[in-house]
Amino acid sequence: MKSYTAQCVLPLAAELGEGPLYLPAQDRLLFVDLKRCILHAWDAGVREHRSWLLPDYICWLAPRRDGDGFMAGLRDSVVRLWLEPELRIEPVVHVVDGAAGQRLNDAKVDPSGRLWLGSMHNTDYQQKVGKLFRLDPDEGLHVADEGYHICNGPTFAPDGSALYHSDSFLDVTYRYPLAADGSLGARETWHRFTEGGSPDGMQADSEGCLWISTWGGKRVCRFSPEGELLAEVPLPTSHPASLAFGGADLRTLYITTAREGLSAEQLAQEPLAGALFSARIDVPGLPANAFG
Repeated sequence: MKSYTAQCVLPLAAELGEGPLYLPAQDRLLFVDLKRCILHAWDAGVREHRSWLLPDYICWLAPRRDGDGFMAGLRDSVVRLWLEPELRIEPVVHVVDGAAGQRLNDAKVDPSGRLWLGSMHNTDYQQKVGKLFRLDPDEGLHVADEGYHICNGPTFAPDGSALYHSDSFLDVTYRYPLAADGSLGARETWHRFTEGGSPDGMQADSEGCLWISTWGGKRVCRFSPEGELLAEVPLPTSHPASLAFGGADLRTLYITTAREGLSAEQLAQEPLAGALFSARIDVPGLPANAFG
C-alpha cells in the first residue's frame, strides 16, 4: 500500500476544519472553522492567510458557474456569498430547523451543476434526522434521501454516473446510481469502516478512486472504485475532517482537521490538531464542479 507524507501548512488549531475548496485561478484554498463561524483563505503562491468572521456557522462553499460569488451553507440555510470587495450574504433557501437543533454539514456540486447537501442534528448524533438534499440550478430544493445520523461527503464518479455519501455515525459509505435528471437509484453499501475511524469528507480523483478522511483514524485513505484500500496519508492528529485537490497539477491534497471531541490529554499529545495539512500525491484530482 502506498503511503504519502503530510506536511503542516497552517497550524490553526481549528475547532472543526471543514469544507475545503480550491480556486485554481488564484491558487487559493478556502476552508472553514465551522462552529467558530470563520472562513479561512490560504493563498499558496504568496503563502498568505486571511479570514472572515461569519454571523453563524459556516459549513462549506461551492463555486458558481457565472463566477459571481459562491453558494454557501450556513447553519440552516443556503446563501449566496461574496468576499470582494467586502463580505456580503444573500439568502437563497431555508433548509432545516435550526431551532430544533438541526444544521447543515457537508456539500458538493455534481458534474451537471446541481448542489447536493446533507444535514444532521448538531449535538445528538443518535437522532436520524439527517437528510440528503439536492438544490437544482433553478434553486429548487428536493429531498433525495433521509434517515441519516451524520451526513458526510458527498462525492461523484468522474462521469457523474454515481453519487457516494456517508453516514459517519454508522461508519458506512453508500453508493447511489445517479441519473441524468438528478434522480437517485437504490442506495447500496459501498464500504463499511470496521477499523481506523469513521468516513468524513471525501473526493473522487481523476481515476475514479475515492479519497476519504477518517475521523478518529489519523489518516486519509484512497480506495479503488470497488472499495479496495490503495493508499494512505498518515496524520499526527486524530480527526482529519475533509480534503480537496489543489495546485496547478491538482496533485496537492489539502486536508483539514479538527480539535472537536479531543480530550485535554489528547490535545496535549496532538499539538497540530485543527491544522491544515497538505501532501503531494501521484494521481491528479479533479477540479471542483460549479453550481448553475
